Amino acid sequence: MDDRTELSGFLKSRRARLRPKEVGLRDYGRVRRVAGLRREELAQLAGVSIAHYTRLEQGNGDSVSDEVLDAIGVALRLDTDELAYLHRIARRPPPCTEAEASSDAPASLRYLLESFVMTPALLVGRHTQIVGWNQLAVAVFGDFPALPENRRTLSHMLFTEPYLRELHGSGWPRAARAQVAHLRVLLGRYRGDPGLTAHIDHMRDLSAEFAEIWAEHPVAQVRSREYVLHHPVAGELTLHGELVALPDLPSCCGLDLFAAEPGSASEQALRKLGSVQVLS
Repeated sequence: MDDRTELSGFLKSRRARLRPKEVGLRDYGRVRRVAGLRREELAQLAGVSIAHYTRLEQGNGDSVSDEVLDAIGVALRLDTDELAYLHRIARRPPPCTEAEASSDAPASLRYLLESFVMTPALLVGRHTQIVGWNQLAVAVFGDFPALPENRRTLSHMLFTEPYLRELHGSGWPRAARAQVAHLRVLLGRYRGDPGLTAHIDHMRDLSAEFAEIWAEHPVAQVRSREYVLHHPVAGELTLHGELVALPDLPSCCGLDLFAAEPGSASEQALRKLGSVQVLS
């Protein structure tokens, strides 16, 4: 996977999902050889020359202005996350230092994790590696600390660990797609990070399901979400997740916190799991 290929594939995927009628163009009933819009149609909508757009779709984005990228984003009907991603991958990546890629977490953050008595909490690195956790997170999401360190990632857990698939149940496809979409956001944010690129390439080789979703080029920042989990001890758990950014810790993409609605059966279930952990 390289930058030129990623830019080209992303633009083609977004052009392919548009139909002439959706953007006000006449189709004239002719058989179309391409899925979605043609390059010249997209260039017309964006108000740029076909040569200019073709160079961009071939992966040559260095000389393209922000204004042109915005116009192409509007023509492609990109959402906020997708437009931000386009701007990032169209530029040369800044150098990535070894210090930035480090997954070491300060002791203060680890103490903070353990202080969340009723909240499963994870510290997630920029490769989706789990670099910190509390015991309630282990009680809910399984014994991931026992996994080899190079497989202790959210990607591995979702796509290769049967426990996580069973825990999510019918919600697994949505969670899996959200994970892949978030990885693409990270790829744009941490351009030039060889560890992140290696992780994505590894997951594409390891899991056909991951590779299939990745090829669709989903892009979406992880925000507030809700999981309905089927826990073997606690039963059904409805948890609300929040990924809290840590701007002063560039080696990590955030603190992932999960909470149940106060007074709900899920909150009682978390209390039960927490007491089991204390007793053990």
